[in-house]
Amino acid sequence: MTLESIENTRKRLIFRSDHRGTKEMDLLLGSFAKKYVPDMSIEELAQFEELLNENDPNLYNWITGQEPEPDAIKSPLFVTLKNHKYAQG
Repeated sequence: MTLESIENTRKRLIFRSDHRGTKEMDLLLGSFAKKYVPDMSIEELAQFEELLNENDPNLYNWITGQEPEPDAIKSPLFVTLKNHKYAQG
């Protein structure tokens, strides 16, 4: 991957995170992406893109702990996402 394609991937992931379709997920994933995507490795970017392919209700339930996340989702990146404090007061 070239540096330009990595930067384009970062921009695309931030946009996708901020435009999910539900306000809750826009806030949660959008704020996470803006904070963490700029410093993610290529591997982490790929993992995050896989997370974004999941549907919003499942992701929301896994992130908020309402349902246990499947083993395929568990990763240090997902732990960071679950611990992300997106509701800033």
